This record gives sequence, C-alpha cells and structure tokens, in this order.
Amino acid sequence: MKRTSAGLLVLLALIGAAAGFVLDQVLTTMGRATFTPSLLLPVLLVIIGGAALALAWPVRRSVRTGVRIDPFRAMRAVTLARASSLLGAIMGGFGAGLLVFLLSRPIDPQVGSTVAMVALIVSAVVLVVAALVAEQFCTLPKDPDDSEPREPHADPGPAEFGGSH
Repeated sequence: MKRTSAGLLVLLALIGAAAGFVLDQVLTTMGRATFTPSLLLPVLLVIIGGAALALAWPVRRSVRTGVRIDPFRAMRAVTLARASSLLGAIMGGFGAGLLVFLLSRPIDPQVGSTVAMVALIVSAVVLVVAALVAEQFCTLPKDPDDSEPREPHADPGPAEFGGSH
C-alpha cells in the first residue's frame, strides 16, 4: 500500500474549501443563515485521530520487537489511518472555506461561529497529523529480498505463443 501523498491531501483540502464556500454562498443567496458546524465535530475528529493512533501502536510495537500480529489487524490500522488523513483534509478545507466566506462578508461574524470554524480547522489538522503518524507506525522495514531483481522462473511457452522455443 502506498503512503498518503501530500498532494492528495492538499487537493482534498481545496475541494473541501470550495464546497464550504459554495455551501455558505448558496445558503446566503437563498436568504438562510450560514452553516455553522457543531462544536462536537472537532471533538469527534480528535477522538478519531486518537483511535487511529491506538490501533496503530500495537503494529509499531510488533514491527520493533519482531513479534508477529494478525496481518488483517495491521491492514485495518493502516486503512483507518489513511481514511482519517483524507477525512481530516476534507474537513479542514471545508472549515477553511466556511471561515473565508464568513470573513469576506461586510458584516462582522458572530464570535461563536468563528470559534467553531477555527476549532474545526485545528482539529482537522490534528487528525491529519495523527493519521499520518499512525500510518508511519504501520510501515514495515525494507525487506532485503526486495532490493534484488527477480528472475522470471516461468517457461515462456512455445514460439507460436510468443515464447522462444
């Protein structure tokens, strides 16, 4: 499994920012109140980051001590870590888009709305960092056999099928 790339995280954050900005623009155009995320959302994002780290820690310990663990457990941990980093990037961008829209208005925003959006952005960054650290915990050391080129052992077949006989 490839590591999560910074480019993908930035792209998802930009998409999330655009979605947040457009959502508030549409709500304002329709005469409705702007969207303000709940203050429980940042708490939830931090809890998810902690869960990703908690699931990845036994994998890290296993890699360091050499004690084998269930490979499905390791795969679940790295999958949660990757999904968490992607979610964090999207939610951070979404919160940034909401905040940019709110600050671009001629009317001063309510302090509660601004605090909720800043908390969302900060918790999303915490989630991304925790998820990337958890993903690092699940990285296996280089296998010495991987550095040597492998020779094909299969017989290519008869000449009429592309072989060399």
